[in-house]
Amino acid sequence: MPRTPDHLKMTPFFGFFHYLCWNVHEMWFRGEVVGTENFPAEGPFLIASNHASHLDPPLVGSQVARQMRFFARKSLWNSRLASWWLDNVETIPVERDSGDIGAIKRVLQALKEDRAIVLFPEGTRSPDGQLQKAKAGVGLMACKTGVPVVPCRVYGSFEAFGKGATFPRFGTPITIVFGAPIPASDYDDPTVGKARYETAAQRIMARIAALPEPRYTVI
Repeated sequence: MPRTPDHLKMTPFFGFFHYLCWNVHEMWFRGEVVGTENFPAEGPFLIASNHASHLDPPLVGSQVARQMRFFARKSLWNSRLASWWLDNVETIPVERDSGDIGAIKRVLQALKEDRAIVLFPEGTRSPDGQLQKAKAGVGLMACKTGVPVVPCRVYGSFEAFGKGATFPRFGTPITIVFGAPIPASDYDDPTVGKARYETAAQRIMARIAALPEPRYTVI
């Protein structure tokens, strides 16, 4: 990935792991990366991706040349080392399915700082690599912020290191596709009342599902 002025704005800790994860993808899971031109040139935005592997967050994040924030379930802060690392890469802890107000406040603060935030609408890793129904939480986050949402679909990560796997299958290509940003007017419909967040989540998930896998050979 060519170095950009945004790389220089990363904290040294985040920048090191950003560079490391990009190289991991290039060396051991090399697949196509399509649509990086769809990232907004300025201002905050959300990236909403499918989720089939522990590899998804670092590999998706490594394709975005700016400091970002990720979500992770609070239970991962279960040791001093894990807590230290997660805090230093500025991961946002969240209680699943609880309408975590603290997490929402952290998202709003990060967006005020022009950050990009990576969300996984399915809430957890897919058990079989197939797309799962989106949780309403991503709709809530999107509607509360009103920022563009860049849909992302990851292909091959389940085969590389899916749920139940003990070790990654190095050499398995992982392809990452980013779509055109979805403006708030396309995903948010306040007129549907109580179904507002669920509707937004399903619209975002539909855009993810519509992203095609590139059909040319990786060399």
